[in-house]
Amino acid sequence: MSKAKKLKEIVARQQAVPVPGAGNALSARVIEDLGFEIVYLTGAGLANTAYGVPDIGLTTLTEVVNAASAIYDVVELPLIVDADTGFGNPLNMVRTIRLLERAGAAGIQIEDQVFPKKCGHFSGKAVVPLGDMLDKLKAALDTRVDQDVQIIARTDAAAVEGMDRAIERARAFAELGADLTFVEAPRSIEELARIPKEILVPQVANIVFGGKTPDPGRQRMTEMGFSLVLYANAALQASVRAHYEVLGALKRDGSLDAVADRLASFEERQRVVDKDSWDALEERYSANDVKLGAAQ
Repeated sequence: MSKAKKLKEIVARQQAVPVPGAGNALSARVIEDLGFEIVYLTGAGLANTAYGVPDIGLTTLTEVVNAASAIYDVVELPLIVDADTGFGNPLNMVRTIRLLERAGAAGIQIEDQVFPKKCGHFSGKAVVPLGDMLDKLKAALDTRVDQDVQIIARTDAAAVEGMDRAIERARAFAELGADLTFVEAPRSIEELARIPKEILVPQVANIVFGGKTPDPGRQRMTEMGFSLVLYANAALQASVRAHYEVLGALKRDGSLDAVADRLASFEERQRVVDKDSWDALEERYSANDVKLGAAQ
């Protein structure tokens, strides 16, 4: 089964499947190792982790494609990629979808913010006219080659125009053919509950620790009818805290003794990056083991 088809089947279950975000391939490996079903290349995670900049539209399509390719190469999980606004107009969207599908994306998320966009839980957002977003969504739907690749259409209108307008936009995305819609940053359980009831395609929610949307938990989200729940920045936020705690102790004490229990062992680190398989390849292709007759 292709990864895109697998994602499509997971979406159809409508079981509020938790989807952790990864900003790089190492995080994706950990997510797979823990038994999650899907990995999400988070735009914020990529911007923060790889480039040390905020999620305000500073990353490029090339950088996102490179990160997606790196993740695709090392995990078997379906990969959803945050493609922001498609990096421009409908023609830019065509190229975005082509490159991300070739990079291995099983799902591609696009949104209706004005470019350059901002994190969905920041203030000061703006959205493009609905017609402009529909043009870009149509370009995305027309461009994908594998019809199992899930196109996720996100709206940030709740923060700008209110929840009623956001739901209207998401309905328009669904009517045009979006496989899933994603109403970003509802502010209450009541607003969350409205979304799957009022938009008749599978739904995505996004839970950001410290963000605008409350987390009612998987059971309640399943009862509401959500298909996927992104935890886009959980690993990122844990990493930032761990950096400060471990390196802070090193700066303070001159050793790691006080935080040894916070560190992965040397062996665990090698296991996560699958060093054994590379050792096996090294042995297989060692010149000492190559028999000339076998190649003739």
